[in-house]
Amino acid sequence: MRNILFIILCFVWVTTSAQEDLEKLIAIEGPKNEKVTATFKSGNLINLKTTETIHRHEMDFRVDHRFGDIAGSAGGAKNFFGLDNSTDIRIGFDYGLLDNLNIAIARAKGATEVRQLYEGNIKYRFIEQTVDNRIPVSIAFFGSMTVSAMGASEDKQSAASFTGFSDRLSYVTQLIIARKFSSNLSLTVVPSYLHRNYTAYNDQNDLFALGIGGRAKISNRIALVADYIFPFRKSSNKKYREEVSGQRYYNALGVGLEMDTGGHIFHLNFTNATAIQESQFISETNSSWGKGQFRWGFSISRRFNFSKK
Repeated sequence: MRNILFIILCFVWVTTSAQEDLEKLIAIEGPKNEKVTATFKSGNLINLKTTETIHRHEMDFRVDHRFGDIAGSAGGAKNFFGLDNSTDIRIGFDYGLLDNLNIAIARAKGATEVRQLYEGNIKYRFIEQTVDNRIPVSIAFFGSMTVSAMGASEDKQSAASFTGFSDRLSYVTQLIIARKFSSNLSLTVVPSYLHRNYTAYNDQNDLFALGIGGRAKISNRIALVADYIFPFRKSSNKKYREEVSGQRYYNALGVGLEMDTGGHIFHLNFTNATAIQESQFISETNSSWGKGQFRWGFSISRRFNFSKK
């Protein structure tokens, strides 16, 4: 509860302190009835999605990669500070059906007991912030379905001991709420719901979480990005995982740099989340910044336009 209060207080503080910057934004971006553009540069921060969508008939090709631990018992010079290892890789294609409606497919390695992931998702931005502040935020809906193609585990307590096709499915829905406070600062809040048809013994099928993230512009080409997600786990579930299975869950925290090269958006980040898919890092981040279990990661995206115009 203290973490949630801290997140809310930070958001309120930034909202009130950024009023002067908002007035400057109105002067820069033109007529008051215009929509605010480029709240974020990309459809992703580090772990969280943003409200940004690609235009109609555009395709966004994106590659995400996570390395091994930089420090701690599994890191250090012997593993070249994690660069010798790979915890997760994801390759995805987003396509714009409309300017505010995208569909996507992706393939990820996976970073938990459940591997070989195929994902289909949709993002629909149905509210857009206006320069005159009559609509103060942009809001988008994100929904995904993920299926595992790996062979079923013989361990009956494993999350991968599938007995049927439906056991392989998991679903994520998110409401992405974002606001551009100035040309240099944007923040987002992301209430999330995760449902897994099948889990490890005594784990949760349904999980709510709250994410928060932001982008702070450093120069015309470089920005600082960060995000954090707080899952609302049951106390009984946490106790079992820590005392019986010997695992402890942590909240995913990421920080990094976003670089606009003109043709590509490149992210260089650090995070304790080993997984890239929402269906995994929300529920099963078991690496700790305090133990040196954070890692290099990068993402690169390239857009292609298929419009006849």
